[in-house]
Amino acid sequence: MSLFADFSSGVNAVRPGRTTMPSVDVPLLMMSSALVVFGLLMVYSASIALADGPRYESYGRYYFVLRHGMFIVVGLLSALVTFSLPMKFWERFAAPLFILCLLLLVVVLIPGIGREVNGARRWLPFGPVNFQPSELMKVGVLLYAADYTMRKQEHMQNFLRGFLPMACALAVVGMLLLLEPDLGAFMVIVAIAVGILFIGGINGKLFSMLLTILVGSFLLLIWLSPWRRERLFVYLDPWNPENAYGSAYQLSHSLIALGRGEWFGVGLGSSVEKLHYLPEAHTDFIVAVIGEELGFVGLMCLLAVFMFLIWRGFEIGRQAIAMDRIFNGLVAQGVALWFGVQTFINVGVCLGLLPTKGLTLPMVSYGGTGIVMNLVAMALLVRVDYENRNLMRGKRT
Repeated sequence: MSLFADFSSGVNAVRPGRTTMPSVDVPLLMMSSALVVFGLLMVYSASIALADGPRYESYGRYYFVLRHGMFIVVGLLSALVTFSLPMKFWERFAAPLFILCLLLLVVVLIPGIGREVNGARRWLPFGPVNFQPSELMKVGVLLYAADYTMRKQEHMQNFLRGFLPMACALAVVGMLLLLEPDLGAFMVIVAIAVGILFIGGINGKLFSMLLTILVGSFLLLIWLSPWRRERLFVYLDPWNPENAYGSAYQLSHSLIALGRGEWFGVGLGSSVEKLHYLPEAHTDFIVAVIGEELGFVGLMCLLAVFMFLIWRGFEIGRQAIAMDRIFNGLVAQGVALWFGVQTFINVGVCLGLLPTKGLTLPMVSYGGTGIVMNLVAMALLVRVDYENRNLMRGKRT
């Protein structure tokens, strides 16, 4: 009787690491959720004083945080839809989505349709909200580059069949983005596509050629554009009185804010620079407000969360590739590249390490289309992980 009971308990026992494994990466969801909530809090802190100035006096103190919260809700709903669709669906529609993004980039340049702000034509107005096609293009190029790399595996060492088509596609995207102009978005999109090509095994000489062309084009664009050239020289000497009260005004006040924060910050909500000294404090330069209010320690904790998300993205992608899900793996690692490059540029700009680019901090900064697409990208990453875990259980998705 005792032997039979022992045998029964052994049969019914749960095998560690098999049935106890959760369906999704709980730490990844917790960290990404924490980033979104933290971003909502910091957008509120950075924007609450804007209503005291003449530019936003009719908006009210809660205008930006309420809109940001609304876009988070839209982003979460979009993320749920994205997660509910298998990666096979996204693989099938990668090319059509990329073409749709290209058409939207063309439409936004048409006078009378695209909305122009400060000389840049980047938005399509839809009633009370504006849609930014360049943010959707980040998702489009992510899926398209992963699909292209998987389909062209046999030709990745070939110039005409492996390298040239993707180079032409990026050239068209770059031309449209530079007409807006949106150099920051172009840099992130190129980093996603080139990074996926590199991970996918593109020929080393072709990869070096592509990098040389991109870097050369980037430097040429700066040299041929007086205002971009001015930004570069301003970034190199922000404390020159002419620069500090001119083109380096944002950068100089960002550095002042970070300096005021010291180790532990002046306290949440106590930033002085957000009181109409630092423009775009709730968007491009939210890192400066975080550094001022939470200090060096708070900023390092924020960067540690981003490092965790990026590490998990690459690890999930590695697992998918090991299970012969190439498209899934490239998408996951593409999301990690996207968040890593955009975070590096945003933080680098706020610290004075890079010229001003106009890029937001993923999952944190105020921005309608940006936060929605960030959540969609995170949903793609979670979906890849979900399918990885199902394969480990022996299920097919």
